[in-house]
Parts: sequence; C-alpha cells; structure tokens
Amino acid sequence: MLQWPAEFEDRERALEHAEHMADPWFGINHACGRALNDARDLRPRTAVDSLAGSLPHARRARDSGAMTLRLRLAHTADLEPAELDAARALLDEAFGGGFSEQDWEHGLGGMHVLLQDRAGLAAHGSVVMRRIRHRGRWLRAGYVEAVAVRPDARRTGLGGRVMGELERVIDRAYDLGALSASEAGAPLYTARGWQRWGGRVHALSPDGIVRLPEEEGDMYVRPALAGPLDPAAELVLDWRDGDIA
Repeated sequence: MLQWPAEFEDRERALEHAEHMADPWFGINHACGRALNDARDLRPRTAVDSLAGSLPHARRARDSGAMTLRLRLAHTADLEPAELDAARALLDEAFGGGFSEQDWEHGLGGMHVLLQDRAGLAAHGSVVMRRIRHRGRWLRAGYVEAVAVRPDARRTGLGGRVMGELERVIDRAYDLGALSASEAGAPLYTARGWQRWGGRVHALSPDGIVRLPEEEGDMYVRPALAGPLDPAAELVLDWRDGDIA
C-alpha cells in the first residue's frame, strides 16, 4: 500500500484532484501522519515500526474505527434471500426510493458483488449478460446494473472496488462491457477507463429496430474480448421492459 501527502494550488478542488491521483479502490488518507498500531492493521509490525521511524511527526494510534470489509462475488442463484433483500434495501436507500422493481429485475440473473462492513451491506453492483449488435455481430455484453454505495460509506473507494471486481468478470468473460450512467455517476466510470459512447444507440423492439436518442450520451462502453469498437457504427441493444439502456 502506497500513500503520500499532496498539495494543490487549486485549494477548492484539492480533494477532487487528489481522488483522481489515487487508486480508485481506496479513499484518501486524511490522517497520513499516523502509524496504525491495531490488530486489524494487516501490515507486519516491522513495517509499522519503519513507517513510524521515517515520519518525524508520526504518532502511534489504535484506530477503533478501522474499516474491515468482506467482498463476495456470487451469481443470483447462489445468494440467500436475506442477501437479496439487503441489496434491494441498499438500492432503495441509495437512490432515495427511485429504484423501481424493473430496475431491480434488470440487475438479476448475473454476477453480484457485495461488500460488507461491520454495519452490514455497504456496496453492491451486478453484471448481467445482454446481446448488443455492433458491425453486424451480436456481441455478448456484460451489462453493469444496480451499482450503489450506502450513503454513510460513500467517498471511501467502495464504488471503485465494486467496479474493479465487475470489470474483472467483464474482461475475462464478455465481448464488451456496457452501462448507462447519470451525469452524477459518470465520473466513477470515466476515471476507470470507461468510454462515453459517441455513436448512435438503437434497440431491437417487437416492432423492429428503433433509435433511442434519449440514451445517446448516457451510455459508456468498455472494450473486452471483441476488441475496439467503432463509433461510426451503431449499437443495437436487445429489448427489455422498463429502461432499455
């Protein structure tokens, strides 16, 4: 683990700049002058001693609030009813009641990432398989759904950690990754290399192929096994109830 102090000329946006510099799996260490001395600190005692000796103003401290996390990757079929209920409740809380039953159904049937802390389920995300036609081929797409972090656990890197595990699945098992993001949520994905799709978006509806102009600009893609995508060629999504993208 590497941590460093940094100063920025733009004081008002210093935290934003620091977060872009940091590994998105971890939050900023605002107390970087401390050398932890706690059983939950997984570093060897020699490493902590060395750190304390190299920082002239460091003090040893027991961090009773140190975050311990448990990550689980599992298919919907392998989750207990209580785990699904906890994920549904987290999404309701995170989206202020604006996460519909159709939104929830869109996140089922694939792989879930669940991050647990001492207070319960702290973050969730899922990837499900969809078909997306591009340049005449129906590609196997890992479509990211239901990404949320509990309000009191935000800005601690948990969203990035969920995405890191979902991206590992996408990169190894799918032709491409895709998702639809709000303006507020987009920075999480662009910081991790997801590309805003600048081309046209269509869907294969029961009445044939229809264009979805309202989805254009909100879709993000991640090339995987199929290689680079061509923005001059459209994406044609499979059909589903509720939001198509």
